Amino acid sequence: MILIVDDNQSNLYSLKKLLKSKDFSVDTANSGEEALGKALKNDYALIILDVQMPDMDGFEVAETLAGYSKTKEVPIIFLSAVNTDKRFIAKGYASGGKDYVTKPVDPEILLLKVKTFYNLQEQSVAMRKTQQSLELEVKGRRESQVTMKSQIDHFHLMLESLPQIAFTLNEEGVVDFVNGKWYQYSASDKHFPQTHPDDFNIEDEFERCRRKGRALDLEIRIQNIESGDYRYHLLRVTPVYDGNTVKNWVGTFTDIDDQKKVEKEKDEFLSIASHELKTPLTSIKAYVQLLERRLKLDKESTEAGFVTKAQDQIEKLNTLITDLLDVSKIENGKLKINKKPTNLENVISNAIDTILQTHDELKIKIKRDGTKPDILIPLDEIRIEQVLINFLTNAIKYSPKNNQIIVTTFVDEEEQEVKVNVTDFGIGIPDFKQEAVFRKFYRVEESSLQFQGMGIGLFICSEIIKQHHGNIGVSSKVDEGSTFYFTLPLN
Repeated sequence: MILIVDDNQSNLYSLKKLLKSKDFSVDTANSGEEALGKALKNDYALIILDVQMPDMDGFEVAETLAGYSKTKEVPIIFLSAVNTDKRFIAKGYASGGKDYVTKPVDPEILLLKVKTFYNLQEQSVAMRKTQQSLELEVKGRRESQVTMKSQIDHFHLMLESLPQIAFTLNEEGVVDFVNGKWYQYSASDKHFPQTHPDDFNIEDEFERCRRKGRALDLEIRIQNIESGDYRYHLLRVTPVYDGNTVKNWVGTFTDIDDQKKVEKEKDEFLSIASHELKTPLTSIKAYVQLLERRLKLDKESTEAGFVTKAQDQIEKLNTLITDLLDVSKIENGKLKINKKPTNLENVISNAIDTILQTHDELKIKIKRDGTKPDILIPLDEIRIEQVLINFLTNAIKYSPKNNQIIVTTFVDEEEQEVKVNVTDFGIGIPDFKQEAVFRKFYRVEESSLQFQGMGIGLFICSEIIKQHHGNIGVSSKVDEGSTFYFTLPLN
């Protein structure tokens, strides 16, 4: 908006009409006092100010406007019919005017000047607003940086106070913070501690998880710099998400060496006990078979039924002892995985046939679904079949009222892995207990009294899949059923 200040009404009228003809928004004032009041109340892009006015002339008005922060940047064009002398023009500029036009006014020249100063002022106002916005943004960012630094410092202080080795990594997987305990096991804050030659490589395992945005959970031995001893630690590296993107990673090494020593003693006992039980059990099995042949019992007789039940119980005991030996091998790092290119579909078919042959085929119904992976995958055929048989046996065991089972496979070309699901429609598992079922000797309380078992089958399965660099898990709903699954890398 443009403010025209003149005590002559005819001048006001003619100037107002001229500017409005060019689409300018115009306001008027009849005196210097009125002009000051309006200038302080409204925002003007330009003031056209007459010099000769009673009480308060144009120079005084300009000087007064220059003294207010709101109006000091508004450009002023002086109009004068009398004071055309150079010293008056100079006074006009000195009092804050941007230009000096003498009367009679040339309309075209005045319009050119008005357009020029109006546009300059509009640009200046826009630039000031932009500058203010930038200043506010810079201030906001500085405050955010201060807040963020305070939060990071607090977080790092918390990590320093932890009894574990603690560290963080950026989104690219590069270590960017370590607490003081890190240096007991690594001389550099850029390199992970030295691991035992028989254990997994930390960098490789973390990179595999980082590419998929998954947490890393690994028991591993790392070397103490001072003593040179390798101590067992539980390594956990968890992604921190910002929306759907991993922002960084937080990791800890928790010393579990003393716990592992206690477990080792227990596992050694189990190993010795299992080996000692194996020998007499084998003899019992052989004698029962000899007894059955010697007696030549009628298959329909009661005695033959007793022999069959005895053989079934011997087989169950043999399975338990074999599982205990597997646990012992796992804990001692002696569970051998002999991987070679194998057709996974053949392994799945063999496992299903084994279950159907050892159970009543009329009651058990196993449906094969999904894409059949008729491809060669590096795996241990015997161990993967062991996992599948365990899944299928559990599906039958925990579904006493519905023996329908679905085996489904998916090939994910993007993730370069194959996924195998075994779905039942049995008793299900509560949400908060699903993760624990893969722990050693864990049993779900709701089913422990109704169903026999030691709670080591799924633990062995999880270790077998882990040795294959795959993932294992379960999704379940109580009274609706469960889906146990595992994945295997295609390469």
